[in-house]
Amino acid sequence: MSGSEWAAGDALRRKVLGDEYVDGVSDTWAGAAELQDLVVRFAWGTIWQRPTFDTKTRSLLTVAILTALNRKHELELHIGGAIRNGCSVDELVEVALQCSVYCGVPAAIDTVRSIKQISDEIS
Repeated sequence: MSGSEWAAGDALRRKVLGDEYVDGVSDTWAGAAELQDLVVRFAWGTIWQRPTFDTKTRSLLTVAILTALNRKHELELHIGGAIRNGCSVDELVEVALQCSVYCGVPAAIDTVRSIKQISDEIS
């Protein structure tokens, strides 16, 4: 797997999610090289590279979307990424509050719990 989208995507994914996660993901995704290639090239190498939003804004959007989809593993991963991208805990909680109206209070409560857990681990 090579190319400019792959290189740019891999670099940004490492910046947002951390080297430890990226280095370990290959074991988790064994047998799914095509999926990993798609995620790195398309999500990280194309969409996350677009100039309209900075990575902080993209992180806030991603946390909101993952709250709506109730994808706990990816949500917790991206909460850590959001903090690394400069999002404050207050901003993340505000996203959860906004999501409570459109996604439901239980989803927002779970997100706030994850924000606390991840921010405590990072601090």
